[in-house]
Amino acid sequence: MDEAPIPGADTGLVRYLKWLVTTLTVTMIAGLIILIALVVMRFNAQATVDFPDGLALPEGVSAAAVTRGSDWIAVVTTDDRILIYETDGQTLRQEITVGPSD
Repeated sequence: MDEAPIPGADTGLVRYLKWLVTTLTVTMIAGLIILIALVVMRFNAQATVDFPDGLALPEGVSAAAVTRGSDWIAVVTTDDRILIYETDGQTLRQEITVGPSD
């Protein structure tokens, strides 16, 4: 225990390790800032799917559910029908009657 470390023996290694730790710290801080910025931008982004302002449902029909595909909009009605519209919401493409299963 009387031996003192030799000055200058490992200064190159200590300097290198200090540089590595500093670089890692800066990289982690920059990565955290980038991740926070990406999350904030993603939550503030507008919806990518546009729905029309209104749907041209037949008289006396109520919608129970609405969903959108890539080039169609489907409306499930309360009277057990599925109405498939174009993306404009006005042009009826197909009507499917859902009956009881046997």
